[in-house]
Amino acid sequence: MDPMFWSSETDSFRRFTPESLAAIEQRIAEKKKQQDKVKGKNKEQGVEDKLTPQLDLKICKTLPSLYGDIPAEFIGEPLEDFDPYYSDHKTFMVLNKQRTIFRFTATHVLCIFGPFNPIRKMAIKILINS
Repeated sequence: MDPMFWSSETDSFRRFTPESLAAIEQRIAEKKKQQDKVKGKNKEQGVEDKLTPQLDLKICKTLPSLYGDIPAEFIGEPLEDFDPYYSDHKTFMVLNKQRTIFRFTATHVLCIFGPFNPIRKMAIKILINS
């Protein structure tokens, strides 16, 4: 895709919110329904293209410049993932000042700390800022 079509504005950065998590859970449920329908049909017809993670958006890599500058208020904050592969995974990404990508699960940690827990947010900020 031509880089001219990519927006370098801050609209590509969106905070990870409870609504974002609900949308991911809805996509997971829809995908599961589609897979159940495919299993009900002939298995030979159920061949579909599998998405793979984008190589330039891997963990611990620097965010490509085509996504634009990171606004200061989004550094160290949970963001929705850019990679279409993770659109139906319960994950979010966090960027540090050096534009390094970190991914975290949006499930409960230790069965106590949800993705929006203040203690967990503080632990993530400490982890990404060495």
